Amino acid sequence: MSSESDKVLGWIDESRGELARLSDEIWRLAEVGLKEFMSAKLQEEFLAGQGFAVTSGVAGMPTAFVASWGCGRPVLAFLGEYDALPRLSQDAVPERRPLVAGAPGHGCGHNLLGMAAVAAAAALKAGLEAAGLSGTVRYYGCPAEETAGGKVYMVKHGLFEDVDAALTWHPGALNAVGMKSCLATNNVKFVFHGRTAHAAGDPHHGRSALDGVELMNVGANYLREHIIEKARLHYVITDGGGEPNVVPARAEVWYYLRAPEREQVEEIYAWLLDIAEGAALMTGTRVEVDLLGGLHNIMPNKTLAALAHAKMVEVGPNAYDEAELEFGRRIQAGLPAGQREAGLRAMRMPAEMFAQVIHAGVMPFSEDETPFPASTDVGDVSWVCPTVSMGAATGPLGQPGHSWQVVAAAGSGIGHKGMLLAAKVMALTGLELALRPEVVAAAKEEWAKRREGRPYRSPLPEGVDSPKEQL
Repeated sequence: MSSESDKVLGWIDESRGELARLSDEIWRLAEVGLKEFMSAKLQEEFLAGQGFAVTSGVAGMPTAFVASWGCGRPVLAFLGEYDALPRLSQDAVPERRPLVAGAPGHGCGHNLLGMAAVAAAAALKAGLEAAGLSGTVRYYGCPAEETAGGKVYMVKHGLFEDVDAALTWHPGALNAVGMKSCLATNNVKFVFHGRTAHAAGDPHHGRSALDGVELMNVGANYLREHIIEKARLHYVITDGGGEPNVVPARAEVWYYLRAPEREQVEEIYAWLLDIAEGAALMTGTRVEVDLLGGLHNIMPNKTLAALAHAKMVEVGPNAYDEAELEFGRRIQAGLPAGQREAGLRAMRMPAEMFAQVIHAGVMPFSEDETPFPASTDVGDVSWVCPTVSMGAATGPLGQPGHSWQVVAAAGSGIGHKGMLLAAKVMALTGLELALRPEVVAAAKEEWAKRREGRPYRSPLPEGVDSPKEQL
């Protein structure tokens, strides 16, 4: 390794205690999207102490910020998140034990996600500064990934226009860098307005908004037969009325619509709008459509992904002590019979993986671009600048996503180790980009070819520049 690499890795190793402490503090705060005031403040204060200039409250979101150091090219963006999920409060123990019943918890490990990106940015800054190298290092504090898609608003406000490459990661079960995309999505609420009446005395004078919601859902369920196999349509009724003896004058249903490409989402969404209007006509009600937002699918970049994979191999996987392995075994023992094995088979894992508790290697580089069946606002960033995302093991193999098991591991030593691995890989990748402008040029050329004839259009409604608090 070069002296610059040694400086970068040395900074992370020397700071590991403080990084773990901050990650655990954000884990304990467990603030949901658009409410991550203390979590964002902790990161802002840390980066300011490292010499970054911090701009708070960007893109119309009080908990969004950008921290920047340096000048000139390349401009490298590290993407962080820190929002928690509702009702997933959990102690850092391998059995169900909420810290506060009904409170939020970091069921996607965003306490780790944000702090690894913070660490990568600060470590890269230390390496460039020590070597007297130019370049601009930025950390983007991105709120509400789970709900509002904060990065979409940051893109709309032009905050990535001069970025040469963006780097991020996600906590998970595998140490891996590849070319997989994700699903584009629309996030929309349908509010039906009817007329109230006594449900027994004069129901003929009423117009049930709930009937509108239910008929819309029936139509949407029939729609499933006629959309592409990889599309997803899911909903919850968020307002079904009050008491059964009152015809509801208002009812609301919340939909997520997903598909591999943004264009496919828009086609299915147009059909869903027709179904909503049809339900309103059938029930004599009026439907109000509230498009809360949408996301693009990720545009992969082989140049950046291959580089990040090489750096992950260079850093190597983590080793785990017996206490950490026992923690993982107890998590796995509490899963439904066969769930762990079914998950590994679905991911086409090699036979040796079935004997592992926590991933102890680095997955081979894969050019498979099959979309991962989830969505992220990282997709929109990837349509405006070359972007790479990677994964690091922060919990045992088989743990379900968005679960108390993820919360438990995210507050444990297993989570800390995965966070530090991701920080090192991202920082070394950024360092290589700073040292080799030809790699940056190749990544940008690949990105331009992929996007040719496919201009980026914000999925947000016209005039909507900041997310709604109702999320």
